[in-house]
Amino acid sequence: MKYASVVIRIPIEKAFTYSVPKSAEGAIYIGKRVWVPFGQRRVVGYVVDLPDKVDVKGLKSIESIIDEAPIISEELLRLARWVSNYYVCSWGEAIDAVIPGVLKKGKTSIRSKAAVKKKAPKISDKLEPTAQQGKALKAIYSSLDAGQFSVFLLHGITASGKTEVYMQAISHMLKENKSSIVLVPEISLTPQTVERFKSRFGDNVAVMHSGLVGSKRFHEYKRIRDGEARIVVGARSAIFSPVKDLGLVIVDEEHETSYKQENVPRYHAREVAIKRAELTHSTVILGTATPSLESYHKALKGEYRLIELTERMKDIDLPKVKIIDMRRELYKRHYATVFSRPLRESIERVIARKQQAMLFLNRRGFSTFINCKSCGNVERCKRCDSVLVYHYSKKKLICHYCNWSVDPPNICPKCRGSYVKYFGMGTERVESELHRYFPEGRSDRMDTDTTRKRGSHDKILGRFKRHNINILVGTQMIAKGLDFPKVTLVGVVSADTTLNLPDFRASERTFNLLTQVAGRAGRGKEGGEVIIQTYAPEHYAITTASKHDYGAFYKREISYRKELNLPPFTNIIRITLKSRKAERVIKVSKDLAGTLKKRVGSDEILGPAPAVISKIRNQYRWNIILKTKESEESSRRLKTLLSSLRKPSGVSIAVDVDPISV
Repeated sequence: MKYASVVIRIPIEKAFTYSVPKSAEGAIYIGKRVWVPFGQRRVVGYVVDLPDKVDVKGLKSIESIIDEAPIISEELLRLARWVSNYYVCSWGEAIDAVIPGVLKKGKTSIRSKAAVKKKAPKISDKLEPTAQQGKALKAIYSSLDAGQFSVFLLHGITASGKTEVYMQAISHMLKENKSSIVLVPEISLTPQTVERFKSRFGDNVAVMHSGLVGSKRFHEYKRIRDGEARIVVGARSAIFSPVKDLGLVIVDEEHETSYKQENVPRYHAREVAIKRAELTHSTVILGTATPSLESYHKALKGEYRLIELTERMKDIDLPKVKIIDMRRELYKRHYATVFSRPLRESIERVIARKQQAMLFLNRRGFSTFINCKSCGNVERCKRCDSVLVYHYSKKKLICHYCNWSVDPPNICPKCRGSYVKYFGMGTERVESELHRYFPEGRSDRMDTDTTRKRGSHDKILGRFKRHNINILVGTQMIAKGLDFPKVTLVGVVSADTTLNLPDFRASERTFNLLTQVAGRAGRGKEGGEVIIQTYAPEHYAITTASKHDYGAFYKREISYRKELNLPPFTNIIRITLKSRKAERVIKVSKDLAGTLKKRVGSDEILGPAPAVISKIRNQYRWNIILKTKESEESSRRLKTLLSSLRKPSGVSIAVDVDPISV
């Protein structure tokens, strides 16, 4: 009799053993999906081993085998195992992240495909590299030809031609019949990126991201799996694409926080990319104008190979940056304004010259809070410990954590006073002010409120590309990767929104966003200017960004990180406990912190303490923070401990290794 070890997408670190029916013995292979009985249910499982002997009696039998051919390669099984161990989740949960959603319900069978001899791919003529690009490519080619694992940090200022380096490295791989994966941080960037890659490589390019409908995603998955597409472009989940003969992985805008998955498994696509390259002896290129402190620190230490592109393509100068002190604007006008006089005048010039502008504010909505001037009451969500944001288009106060909404009050619900005022601003307010000041301007807004519908990213960017829009207002969606030569003005409406977050990465995020959004200006012959409005004009994140000086920012920020023993000098693991009962979550948090100090150990254990947002969706939240220099070992110990602990009643525990914010 044959046996199969099967893992299931449940938060239990265990493989379950089933017997294989005689009729299926010749068809059972590691990496296939199977239907198995599990308790009172029938579920999809993944075969991870075929043991010769088992000590368990009375085994249940596999009901049926779903696939003709394995859908998970040995390489991806090993990668999923690493994700499971490092990010503290079950192997079944990690494998579930590897396969596309259309395959998770077991309705689609993967069939074997006969090998098809493919013609050599046609590649359009490549551009002649600049001297700096040529030097970068020489080092990258050396690694690719050697078939060795190495990580390059390609630090290039905006518009320095990083994408051309990517494409020539990919072309080099195609000639060797090797595959490449290109990760981009946002779905909104994918269409423009795909257009550039398809114009160079044609049908060799496949697209993988969550915005695709199920049938299209499955079609692309099949093309990749069958070797018909050698280049995969997509968001973070594209790192799990079943490519043949992987040789190169590119992580564009490697500093981006959107590479971190928020749900189980809470992986970081950049780190998974590096691990996959290590398993396949491939080369990694981490490209960015604003490296994460972790990556730049590793490059300076020699763990990564640093390549720098310091010149813009076509001899285009970096845009001139002007910092506007909004304290002076407030003093002059005696009231807060959305647009300073210099920004308003610059927008007028753009409209008059039929050019384009981007206005950036990393906060959506109309007003950020409603406040009673009599008693000081601020309207909050009834289910979360968060302030409600006013959205003018819906005429509602909305919680940005649970989406609960309520009509805005005319009188204060606490003191019954009538001095209820709207404060702060979001992208919706900026768009409204644009219509008021510049009725002749054609503007549109790009944030999560306007891009909920499928294809909305493409439509907005398409209108901007065709100049049907001359002013685009947006959040961080418009800060990255977009290349529109007619954009001569970028206005940062408020540089302080990210700077004042209660997060140790606040300065880094501010510098990155300002540098990236500034890089959208002046990419054509007309040149460009950037206007940054702020109430903190002396802050080093703002002054260094205005000078495009990453080195000065890194030097200042890294000294603070070292002094406080924060990444990259340590790794952080955050454990979040949630419960509907405050006293219950506090007790379990304290008990767990005590157990962690005894059995897991680390350089430092902080907490337990309430989370920054201490209640979301009626769940009270407490955090325990582990600081460790041996994150893989700490993850292993933590996983073993949590697997052995009796699950506390009414309390859920979530682990986030290397969280984006604390």
